[in-house]
Amino acid sequence: MAEICPKCGLPKDICQCGVISKEQQRIKVYVEARKWRKAMTIIEGIDDKSVDLGRLAQKLKAMCACGGTAKNGEIQLQGDHRDKVEECLVKLGFQEENIDVQ
Repeated sequence: MAEICPKCGLPKDICQCGVISKEQQRIKVYVEARKWRKAMTIIEGIDDKSVDLGRLAQKLKAMCACGGTAKNGEIQLQGDHRDKVEECLVKLGFQEENIDVQ
């Protein structure tokens, strides 16, 4: 017996809740200067209820080859990785139109 999605009531095989939630998110990517003028890429606007921020941070850190963390509803990556982050988020299923890179 297939598992049923609690949101839409469809079997998990054909459930589209995850895809729809990714399409509706407005993501903001920007760089902040931190201590000793070190660059820190901040990704905010990702709904932490529909996406596991810890796992997403792990994937972004691996793709950008940098350190970072996920806390307070945002992902922080060491260094200026705005272009790479946008590419990676699109590969992971987020809409390119909804990603605002500053």
